[in-house]
Amino acid sequence: MSYLYLACLLGGIVCMLLLDLRFRLFFWKSPASAALVTLAGVTFLLLWDAAGIATGIFLRGDATIASGIVLAPEMPLEEPVFLLFLVLCAMILYTGATRLLGKWTRKTDDETPPEPEIT
Repeated sequence: MSYLYLACLLGGIVCMLLLDLRFRLFFWKSPASAALVTLAGVTFLLLWDAAGIATGIFLRGDATIASGIVLAPEMPLEEPVFLLFLVLCAMILYTGATRLLGKWTRKTDDETPPEPEIT
C-alpha cells in the first residue's frame, strides 16, 4: 500500500490553487460560483465513471503507487481526487486563456489605426 499517487494528486491540487490565488482566476475570483461549478463537474464525472464501471468499461488496475483503498467496486480512493484535480485544472486553464485572449483582443483593437475620413 502506497499513498504516492494520492500525494501527487493532492500536491497538484495545491499547486493549481496557488496559481489560482496568484492570478485570481477561479476560486479566488468568485468562490461561490467556482464551488458550484467544481461540484457539478466532479459529480458529472463520478456519474460517468459509475456508468463506465457498470458497463464493464472502467476497471481498477493493480497500481503499486495507489493506496488500495476502494470506495466502491472498481472505484479507488484516488479517483474522486483525480476528478477534482481535473475539474480545477480545466477551469483554471479556461479562465486563464479567456483572460489572456481578452487582453490580446483589446490590445489589437487599440493598435488598429483609425479609418481615414472620406470627404
